[in-house]
Amino acid sequence: MKRRGDKLSMLTAYDAPSALLADRAGVELILVGDTAAMVMLGHDSTLPVTLDEMIFLTRAVTRTARRPLVVGDLPFGSYERSDEQAVASAVRLVKEGGADLVKLEGAGRMAARVRAIAESGIGVMGHVGLTPQSATRLGGFRAQGRTAASALALLDGALSLEQAGAVALVLEAVPAPVAAAISERLTVPTIGIGAGAACDGQVLVWHDLLGLYAGPTPRFVKRYAELAEEIASALESYVADVRGGSFPEPRHTYSIPDEELAGFAEALGER
Repeated sequence: MKRRGDKLSMLTAYDAPSALLADRAGVELILVGDTAAMVMLGHDSTLPVTLDEMIFLTRAVTRTARRPLVVGDLPFGSYERSDEQAVASAVRLVKEGGADLVKLEGAGRMAARVRAIAESGIGVMGHVGLTPQSATRLGGFRAQGRTAASALALLDGALSLEQAGAVALVLEAVPAPVAAAISERLTVPTIGIGAGAACDGQVLVWHDLLGLYAGPTPRFVKRYAELAEEIASALESYVADVRGGSFPEPRHTYSIPDEELAGFAEALGER
């Protein structure tokens, strides 16, 4: 698709129903992202989610996603310590979770992790720019590559990941011209999130796209629905119907033949 100039669509999903809908919509890639820590598990960052939790979520997604490639996110603490740790974690995401690829954040020494995982036979997606797992070190959740020196460092990091064996890269919160230059120089596809339209594909978080997440929304998010408002309205209507006695109606209940009901009543009377 990159060679043809066709754009790739990637979407996060964290459970079987969402993965099925994403599959039906025709996305090429599903990312079981560590964003689950925030949008599914209620944490205020991605850091607390564990490898076991990511495997659990990835397994749910791969039960219903048939056509898209499923990318399992390696969470913080599951790959940084050594190549051996990275390979072991990646193997678990593939073997137990059913992921087609794994993703990890960062360049620099992370190129060695990418190489080790790739040499074990597992496809790796890199992630440069704003890397949420190390956002504190980067000065917070802010765009990266906004100086000439840092833009060149991003390009060098992206090239090093490709050379190490990465099959694709996420570019997050990178100025559009910088992302365009990186995408042009890489042979593997780039997936942008807040990185402009010149990337080979785009990714959005499920809850952001559908208006389900109540937390802060980055400027690069486009909401395609406001489902939180619709869901809240539906729940309020349900509560009102239950309290008012209008639910359930007869059409929502099951019947019993008259003779069986009479026998039941007779048995009750004998007790």
